[in-house]
Amino acid sequence: MSSATLRMLPPTGLLARLKRTGGDAGSLRLIERHARVYRHAWLVFASGVFEPLFYLLSVGLGLGVLVGKVPGPGGELIPYRDFVAPGLLAVSSMNGAMYDSTFNIFFRLKYAKLYDAILATPMRPAQVALGEIGWALLRGTIYAVAFILVMLVLGLVHSPWAVLAVPTAVLIGFAFAALGMTGTTYMKSWQDFDYVILASMPLFLFSATFYPLGIYPRAIQVIIECTPLYQGVVLLRGLTLGVVGPDFLWRAAYLAVLGLAGLLIAGRRLGKLLLI
Repeated sequence: MSSATLRMLPPTGLLARLKRTGGDAGSLRLIERHARVYRHAWLVFASGVFEPLFYLLSVGLGLGVLVGKVPGPGGELIPYRDFVAPGLLAVSSMNGAMYDSTFNIFFRLKYAKLYDAILATPMRPAQVALGEIGWALLRGTIYAVAFILVMLVLGLVHSPWAVLAVPTAVLIGFAFAALGMTGTTYMKSWQDFDYVILASMPLFLFSATFYPLGIYPRAIQVIIECTPLYQGVVLLRGLTLGVVGPDFLWRAAYLAVLGLAGLLIAGRRLGKLLLI
């Protein structure tokens, strides 16, 4: 069947669409394209590492001297810097993934018309979605690895379980990259990105990043417990402090399902927007 005929067929699911267009080779080409572009803008790429690092140095190490110790995931008292650092690691993964899956994708979609050119090749919308989310995930992973190295240097890692912090950060990035790209496909102007800030800022402030969950009223706790960043914060805090339990499995599954759902919806939305 020719590629022209394939383009006339309606989408039948993410996996089927990837299979009939040659797997994920096209997605890898898109990731390679972005990597080549950022060779000339690596300072912009690296800038996202510093925001959570500045928070760690100012809040975790500075304000932490005044705060003293707070209850950790196992109920024991731990230094405030040890409490804050894993939360900011989760934020670093979220930010790295969100940067590329929102503003940059919107520009490529609405102004650069990159996807119109890409879809003139045998690539399909599902592959574009996979490639874009893969690139955003790669960026988030680099941010997370850099942050973990800083934690190691500052002595903020206290358990061998921390070897799983990097794959956990990847999982967090996957969930937010997929959500970010899905949301971007519904945006019509730059003003709509106020909604991104409206969503990400409360997550950053209230997902037990800076304060234990128990300080909030129970109704607020329930809302926070349903958010993806909170799941990531709990996972990373437990891994870096050595407090690991069976609940980690469903928390990880929650993030994985969220990412897969976002990937599927983003591929379908791109197909509708570009009339494929």
